[in-house]
Amino acid sequence: MAMLGALLAGAAQAQQAPPPVEDPLPAADATPQATEGVRTLEEVRALKPEDDQPLDLYRFRNPVKVESNRFSRSWSEPPTPEQVSQSGGYLMMGINYGLMAAAKGLHNLTGGRDQIQSAVARPPPELSEEQRRRALRFCARQEDCAAPPGN
Repeated sequence: MAMLGALLAGAAQAQQAPPPVEDPLPAADATPQATEGVRTLEEVRALKPEDDQPLDLYRFRNPVKVESNRFSRSWSEPPTPEQVSQSGGYLMMGINYGLMAAAKGLHNLTGGRDQIQSAVARPPPELSEEQRRRALRFCARQEDCAAPPGN
């Protein structure tokens, strides 16, 4: 029992708060000489990682920037092992590439139009003779009106 009492007394002493420690440094406003050696940082701004990629401090950054040319349109980098595993493995990638090649061949055989087509501009709308006469009559009644084109 005596041992249990000693343990409880030691635990009670350990739980008591330590006495407050006096600050060895004087207050900054009391002595202006204390702030002379203090340096502060300038404004720090965090930069967003480029390309929304996770930040990798050890990745290789090629210092040479190559402009695109006629070969870069048809070239694509091979997939990384991570991309392969996320897309189902090499077998699924092979099946998907085969299906895409078959769909492209079928598209060429049927002579269908491409999914992405270049825009074709249409000619500007022309006014008929009746519409021009109406526009001239309306413009004659208005003060700040320009005559319709074609007159």
